[in-house]
Amino acid sequence: MAASSGFVHMVYFWLNEGAGDAEAKTLVAGARRNLSAIPGVLRIDVGYAAGTDREVVDNSYGVGLIVEFACPTDHDVYQDHPGHLKFIVECSHLWSRLRVYDTIVAR
Repeated sequence: MAASSGFVHMVYFWLNEGAGDAEAKTLVAGARRNLSAIPGVLRIDVGYAAGTDREVVDNSYGVGLIVEFACPTDHDVYQDHPGHLKFIVECSHLWSRLRVYDTIVAR
């Protein structure tokens, strides 16, 4: 296995039935507001399914979030940080389900 030098946390949110642009924008804004200042976060990107027209692409989610850390320990701190917990409290009513993919970056 190659040496690792990073940790990427990817979260995909399926919005509640009947949700529209306003709910998606609220979720995006909540993620940016609550998660970007958490210590250890190197990068945060949040946006919408691209609608890429390829059979292997899943466009069924409403909002995607990518958070990059230097190491898994920084991710562990993030998980229990008040900003992350506040995001969940403020925004969890907007999604019906989510899926998380965590990746250790090999260089």
